[in-house]
Amino acid sequence: MADPVNSIDPSEVAKFEAMAAEWWDPNGKFKPLHMLNPCRLDYITTQIATQFGRDLKAPRPFEGLRLLDIGCGGGLLSEPMARLGATVVGADAAEGNIPVARLHAEQSGLEIDYRHCAAEDLATNGEQFDVVLALEIIEHVADPQGFVNTIQSLMKPGGLMICSTLNRNPKSYMVAIIGAERVMRWLPVGTHEWSKFVTPDELYELSRKAGLDPVDRRGMVFNPLSWTWSLSARDLSVNYAIAAVKR
Repeated sequence: MADPVNSIDPSEVAKFEAMAAEWWDPNGKFKPLHMLNPCRLDYITTQIATQFGRDLKAPRPFEGLRLLDIGCGGGLLSEPMARLGATVVGADAAEGNIPVARLHAEQSGLEIDYRHCAAEDLATNGEQFDVVLALEIIEHVADPQGFVNTIQSLMKPGGLMICSTLNRNPKSYMVAIIGAERVMRWLPVGTHEWSKFVTPDELYELSRKAGLDPVDRRGMVFNPLSWTWSLSARDLSVNYAIAAVKR
């Protein structure tokens, strides 16, 4: 098999490198992710439990599953997955994120294998996973199709990919670029490039071309009155996630 194409965009990595120390500050630059995390976890845990027949009421329902969190950042998703029993590898191309993630996991009494590397490095080494999480990352890579192809190569047959991103339409521009970056100042201006957002149909097509079968998609909708996020089967207009299975 040919070596996977490197999908890393150095300018995108640099943005997150500059914010690394703030990962675990719920009121810092990653406040939007802290607010979104319960909604993301609801979707992720439900999809994993459905695919692998696990009981979420069990003490460690994901015991025996090997999970990769690509673009793990400070570990906001890796840690809850480890608590649920999964064997977790967290990978990030931004080197500064890894010591932050390792320290927090150690303080939390969790064993997580954090690595400063790209998904392509793991694929080249022949690593295999039951679950691959790629949340809020595909809009930052240089080659979306190459990235999804790499994810597919990292998955065991019957494995599950969960990918979340931002839809590309006028509403997402107003909400994610104007609202989140310029009005609310939740993120530094320039964190996102609207032209790199991916529509649900495009993400489905990227997945299919990579040899994955999409099995579900849900929107993640922010309610400014309750200041909370919730899952929606209909509203995929801004934030959304898909689940796909390897044939």
